[in-house]
Amino acid sequence: MQLREARLSDVQAISNLAQSLSEKYVTPEFPADARDEFLKSLTANGIRQLIESGLHYHLAEVDGTVVGIVGMKDNKHLYHLFVDEDFQGKGIARQLWNIAIESCKVAGNLGEFTVNSSRYAQRVYESFGFVAQSTPQERNGIVTIPMKMTVSIK
Repeated sequence: MQLREARLSDVQAISNLAQSLSEKYVTPEFPADARDEFLKSLTANGIRQLIESGLHYHLAEVDGTVVGIVGMKDNKHLYHLFVDEDFQGKGIARQLWNIAIESCKVAGNLGEFTVNSSRYAQRVYESFGFVAQSTPQERNGIVTIPMKMTVSIK
């Protein structure tokens, strides 16, 4: 497996992974209009716009195929973390998270991170050290759990 920074040429691969997993695990509880809007943000064009606006992605690849992604906003907010179903449970999400933390530290993060978790991903984020800051929140039909963690900077 190879971990690397994403390039604009990776937007379709990022989109494919994020959309397929979101359709199965994130959006089923959303009303149709919220689901459609959320999935629209994960199209190749949506991912391209996120990268161009400063979202920073790292990828996990196996034999040239993207099997995991992590996207960070403002060097502090975990925006996307997805791992292909065939590769879940193998530590890839943790490796992606660790590379994201290191990248954010280099960019000046002092150790505080946030994420708006889906219900499905909450346990994974808790295993990383995130703590829920409130009960699930709904905005425009999209349900998330605001979470926060602090890591020591060495």
